[in-house]
Amino acid sequence: MSNTYKVPTMAEKAANGESPEILFWVGCAGSFDDRYKAVTQAFVKILNKVGTSFAVLGPEEGCTGDPARRAGNEFLFQMQAVSNIQVMNGYNIKRVVTACPHCFNTIKNEYPALGGNYEVVHHSQFLQELINAGKIVLKGGGEFKGKKITFHDSCYLGRANDVYEAPREVLKALDVELVEMKRCRTKGLCCGAGGAQMFKEPEPGNKDINIERTEEALATGASAIAVGCPFCLTMMTDGVKNKNKEHEVQVYDLSELIAKDMGI
Repeated sequence: MSNTYKVPTMAEKAANGESPEILFWVGCAGSFDDRYKAVTQAFVKILNKVGTSFAVLGPEEGCTGDPARRAGNEFLFQMQAVSNIQVMNGYNIKRVVTACPHCFNTIKNEYPALGGNYEVVHHSQFLQELINAGKIVLKGGGEFKGKKITFHDSCYLGRANDVYEAPREVLKALDVELVEMKRCRTKGLCCGAGGAQMFKEPEPGNKDINIERTEEALATGASAIAVGCPFCLTMMTDGVKNKNKEHEVQVYDLSELIAKDMGI
């Protein structure tokens, strides 16, 4: 395996007496969803390129319990959460970085009540840190230079945790034209997955919510839709396909855009 893809586990680090700077929480989508695995790889490439000391839990990582709690199964949530907290506390984890706003929200806001106290950072915030520190050096003349890109706010990143600027600062560093949808930031429209529309057929109505949101994105004239969430990536991609625009408009995670510009 090349150095670009080097992904150490916490167990390996602990065996060598090392404690990495961050735990990269991969999440279910980042581990199992074929499309979203590319986002995990892009973020890992960036971490390796800039020399960040990190590790993953690997097989010791379980689902955060977010879907169970949202679905009303509090017992299952607490089982999953406590199991993860025991593992993380065993490694004396201090800082967690994740690309999934659902994992971000749960570990940051709901784990402390169960004994899991960590500094939790969304990958958009971490990428902004690396850019501000001069660790990520962007070419600025990449394939996105001057292109119109719109950013879709994830509910659990934006309205739930007030993270609006970090993803936009990351996009601005790419030397692109950021075009906003009519409903953005605090008034952003959910892609639908936060309301579980990703896991079931929609109720009868005039239109699927992800189609409504995709129409708003396409109306900006953007050639790419940037997201910072695995669920949003799926919902917006499906929306673009529904409009037969997949050859003209691509949906990317922020880390994929940065990795492409860095040429890694």
